[in-house]
Amino acid sequence: MIIFKSHRLSSNWIFLPAGLLRRAKSGLPRLCMLYHPDKHRDPELKSQAERLFNLVHQAYEVLSDPQTRAIYDIYGKRGLEMEGWEVVERRRTPAEIREEFERLQREREERRLQQRTNPKGTISVGIDATDLFDRYEEEYEDVSGSGFPQIEINKMHISQSIEAPLTASDTAILSGSLSTQNGNGGGSINFALRRVTSAKGWGELEFGAGDLQGPLFGLKLFRNLTPRCFVTTHCALQFSSRGIRPGLTTVLARNLDKNTVGYLQWRWGVQSAMNTSIVRDTKTSHFTVALQLGIPHSFALISYQHKFQDDDQTRVKGSLKAGFFGTVVEYGAERKISRHSVLGAAVSIGVPQGVSLKIKLNRASQTYFFPIHLTDQLLPSAVFYATAGPLVLYFALHRLVIRPYLRAQKEKELEKQRESTATDILQKKQEAEAAVRLMQESVRRIIEAEESRMGLIIVNAWYGKFVNDKSKKSEKVKVIDVTVPLQCLVKDSKLILTEASKAGLPGFYDPCVGEEKNLKVLYQFRGVLHQVMALDSEALRIPKQSHRIDTDG
Repeated sequence: MIIFKSHRLSSNWIFLPAGLLRRAKSGLPRLCMLYHPDKHRDPELKSQAERLFNLVHQAYEVLSDPQTRAIYDIYGKRGLEMEGWEVVERRRTPAEIREEFERLQREREERRLQQRTNPKGTISVGIDATDLFDRYEEEYEDVSGSGFPQIEINKMHISQSIEAPLTASDTAILSGSLSTQNGNGGGSINFALRRVTSAKGWGELEFGAGDLQGPLFGLKLFRNLTPRCFVTTHCALQFSSRGIRPGLTTVLARNLDKNTVGYLQWRWGVQSAMNTSIVRDTKTSHFTVALQLGIPHSFALISYQHKFQDDDQTRVKGSLKAGFFGTVVEYGAERKISRHSVLGAAVSIGVPQGVSLKIKLNRASQTYFFPIHLTDQLLPSAVFYATAGPLVLYFALHRLVIRPYLRAQKEKELEKQRESTATDILQKKQEAEAAVRLMQESVRRIIEAEESRMGLIIVNAWYGKFVNDKSKKSEKVKVIDVTVPLQCLVKDSKLILTEASKAGLPGFYDPCVGEEKNLKVLYQFRGVLHQVMALDSEALRIPKQSHRIDTDG
């Protein structure tokens, strides 16, 4: 059963066919006649008709009230369930109702402020694997155990931050980090207080301290100058035994078009620099070009990332960076391996940096980064193994571990979903069967009228999961016969279904919860057979010439 609504086509609520949603009130008389209890003498059918007739009546009450109809048009069922409407003045316009709903939402969100945090973390482990490719000559290998390459962890970095909303406009941020490299390390802790001053800007005060450096005081400001331009400024004072080191960073950004942003950055302090960059981000690509002039680092950068439109959100990227300290070429890819995890790998080839392999795993808001330094020289063998090794390992893991795990998880979720909805599905099945029985007489009259004008006759119709040649052997067909319900929706030799799940149509129910479904229809129009198969949420309009079955073939 789907929702009785006036214009919204995406939510579920009261019993009414999706095809009548855009002409809801005009479809009411037909439904009332179909389900009116007085039209049925059988006690069982009469009882079922009463229940369905009451559902249609509830839908009519929503559409008849301008306020409830406007609320539902904008927000659907969740809007009607929102607490607080009873104190809202009636005869509001849709715009006023939208503002009132947003106010009620804000009040509900404010009650949850104390329960919300935004944890972010990064763990980086640097690995020195140069002994795999840059080994000493054999005459120097007199140390016990030197036959095995020595792989070491030479640096680590751990950082974590959490946010604590204090009010609707104030947020406290606590962060800390620990770093170590070649046996030496240190840490720091920072506290920041951010305030949203208006819809155009915010400010942030920062306080920090560490064991290697003294206290830190900073101020960050953000401001929208125009709808297409904004500026950010960060100034800081770092106290140390050598005195006070001030720093200032300013970024000016402007939207050049819908997908392109240009940046100008000026940094003054220990490493002063000026940087300009252009970033273009579209649905299928991400392109960056940047130029920096600074002391001591000056460089030019160009990078490109291609986004594949697949379920795994695969991305392939490459970049070239050239400056006073050498040239680096980097290429890699990343792919979604689960609902919350993205795995990526990149190969970095540079002079004089050598060859490195960088592996990164993003899990929700946590990042795990493993830079592996393979060699200080440009060795073809290091480049080959850095490229081929991760690919072979990924495909092996994906086939032997990730794919079976995800399949098992999906089956477990589907089974859990089936169990949780079993009672509801059984009830909807009974309602659908009752609706079909109530439709029989109306369908008979519709067929007689359509036959008299050589109109639209639904010969057979099935809804559910179909099996094809690419399906697994263990998969089974799970479909229901919906010939009668579809014929009942035919009017003036036309059948129109909108973009919504067909499980909500009268006489329909979901025969395979959580699985992909289709609607297959074999129909006759003007005495000629036609056939069409549509996706569950796909709009369908018949008859169409393209559905005609070629009998000549």
